[in-house]
Amino acid sequence: MAADLDTLTMTELVQLQARVSETLRRRFERPRALVFTDVVASTAYFARYGDIAGRSLQQLHFDWLDRVLVAGGGRVVDTSGDGAFTVFSEAERAVECVAQLLESLATVNAARASEHQLVLRVGIHYGSVLTDGVQVTGDSVNIAARVAGASAAGEVRLSRAAYLELSGRWRMRCRSVGECELKGVAQPLELLQLVWRDAVTFPTRMVVVETQETHVLPTQDTVTLGRLKELDGRAANDIVLWHPDPQASMRISRWHFELRRSPSAMHLRAVSDQLTEVDEVPVPRGTEVVVRVGSVVRIARVLTVTLEADLQTEPGDVDPLAAGTLGFAGDRKSSGEVPP
Repeated sequence: MAADLDTLTMTELVQLQARVSETLRRRFERPRALVFTDVVASTAYFARYGDIAGRSLQQLHFDWLDRVLVAGGGRVVDTSGDGAFTVFSEAERAVECVAQLLESLATVNAARASEHQLVLRVGIHYGSVLTDGVQVTGDSVNIAARVAGASAAGEVRLSRAAYLELSGRWRMRCRSVGECELKGVAQPLELLQLVWRDAVTFPTRMVVVETQETHVLPTQDTVTLGRLKELDGRAANDIVLWHPDPQASMRISRWHFELRRSPSAMHLRAVSDQLTEVDEVPVPRGTEVVVRVGSVVRIARVLTVTLEADLQTEPGDVDPLAAGTLGFAGDRKSSGEVPP
């Protein structure tokens, strides 16, 4: 073959190149939903708990991903370190699979100490790739990886291209986070956050009455709250609680309570002997109660916290123009001779 190419003229080589490119596109170019999942803070976890614990956490990620892929119709293309790259023929199925994965992990995490919980960041993009049913390559793969890298702990972010492929029920769970600069991507890309939990059941933010602070609740399954900001150079609590009066602040425990998400509800677990009340009912240390949007938490009789839902998650707030075309883009089916 090399000898034959050496005999061709430049014009013939250019013509051959065009034919090869066209054949590659016709046979192997397909639109696909691309998903990257990555374990958050794995390097620090390995350093603190050792190789065996770190590898076990990685395997937990891969095992649960394999379980949900069986029903979701996707497949793992590659695993590198503690991350996984999966591909689906449709964005709708990708989102459903990711939501099922995170719901399953919420159940798993409920039985694990907060420092040993598996927290993922997820990125989803929809675009053209070259695939032979085994390999998946193209710039869309790079974009999907960058979308995942822009996600916070426990967060799912989508490109607008992926969002436009979704049906109405999933679009209503997305909210825009604006245009983001992604490493290696020439132009800023509009990203959206998928609120895969029911925003009516699960509060998304808290307001501290005495300080007038509003805190967006981190998206991981366990959120710690207390007076202590750092311990041994690491963040001690996800949300630091304080009072304008220093003496009142000292009544707040260094670790006061946790907010824990299960698949069906959010629970407040008291971890301090100092008083914690939910809707005027004391919560003894080591016990937990369900909290909802509208719940009021009193902390050591010095702070009042209200739990709220983010109004931006309401239907139609993300993109009114796109909302007028719900269902059209998501109804398209990819066709071709090769599987995902």
